[in-house]
Amino acid sequence: MQLTDWLAHQEAQHPKAIELGLERVRAVALKLGLLPWSIPSVIVGGTNGKGSTVAFLTALAREAGLKVGTYTSPHLQRYNERVEINGEPVADALLISAFEHIEVARGAISLTFFEYGTLAAFIVFAEQAVDAAVIEVGLGGRLDATNIIDADVAVLCSVGLDHQDWLGPTIEDIGREKSGIFRAGRPVILGSANMPNSVTEATRRLGAIMHALDQHFEVVAGDSGSWYWQSAERSHGPLPSPSLLGPMQQRNAAVAIAALLQWLRVRPELASRLPTHDVQTSLIAAALQSARLRGRVQRVAPREPTDPEWILDVAHNEDSSRVLAEALGSLPPARHTFGVAGILADKDADMIGRHLAPVINAWVLCALDGSRGCSAEDLRRRLPEQCRSVALAPDVPHGCATARALAGEGDRIVVFGSFYVVGPALDWLGL
Repeated sequence: MQLTDWLAHQEAQHPKAIELGLERVRAVALKLGLLPWSIPSVIVGGTNGKGSTVAFLTALAREAGLKVGTYTSPHLQRYNERVEINGEPVADALLISAFEHIEVARGAISLTFFEYGTLAAFIVFAEQAVDAAVIEVGLGGRLDATNIIDADVAVLCSVGLDHQDWLGPTIEDIGREKSGIFRAGRPVILGSANMPNSVTEATRRLGAIMHALDQHFEVVAGDSGSWYWQSAERSHGPLPSPSLLGPMQQRNAAVAIAALLQWLRVRPELASRLPTHDVQTSLIAAALQSARLRGRVQRVAPREPTDPEWILDVAHNEDSSRVLAEALGSLPPARHTFGVAGILADKDADMIGRHLAPVINAWVLCALDGSRGCSAEDLRRRLPEQCRSVALAPDVPHGCATARALAGEGDRIVVFGSFYVVGPALDWLGL
């Protein structure tokens, strides 16, 4: 079986595409000998900011000389993107071998597509003897398959309204679910001091060691765009602007730096790998500039002088659309900005549109297929009136082609709304 065959097989194995819970996946992990988990690990959760924080943490670990495994989801173009070692997607053969082991071990236990992938990532990391693992939560936290391990450090980037059908209707409910990745007596890094009460209650109940941005560490502006990471104990800077674009990226980087420092504290065997046994400002600066993450304010420069600039972002909820709008507002102005948008039926298109309407002049609306899909006409009805649509497209490639025909020199095309939008757009652009 080829990798595509295995993925098709996995999609047909469980009656539900999503079924949160740890009992089944933990049972298979025990049969595979993955538990108790011994690889030094950081787990990263949150409504928004996970991808950027994971990218910065991976870069920091690599600059520290560690062989690092990174697990993320979903993917943009190739499944292999989900499992990386030292920033490179693993080969099909490693994933296929892991799936074969899982299939033998699971017996009659039914697994979801995501549970297969999570176990496969853990097998690959163990077999490839990575020094450290950075693991992104899939959905929520408490009942997410990634939570079968006890990570050394838990990061919660943000808590916002998203996936309410699974995580609960209120911010407090969602915060409670996302706090499920915390462990007793271990460090918890928070992306904001302004978290729901359920989050701070979880840290108190567990006796977790909390480090919150703007409370225990902070971003301090320097000269000429530089900045400093600062806590009561230490300071790093001046630091360069991160390679990832947008005003929020200094804060995401600061969270990753705090996580690394705590990780090295609780895992002294990792700290001993550093040349000076301590994190130096030069290491952090190099990591900030080497971090890479596609699909987050990803700029594609014009190939010809008469071409428009492209920006691709997976923003798909209220908070991420606000962050995208802030990032667009921080860039040099374009002559005209065209939006190529596809938004799933279970997302708040109205709020997404309200945030982005001030920075997008004309909208090309794309239909998305699948059980959560939405036609272009339905999307037009869901968006607020100020989102002036100029065309409806049957899919993302047609939407990209339409926007490209409309845009010219000095214009900007922003593609957003979902991984299911940015992935096909990258394909269409040949990237």
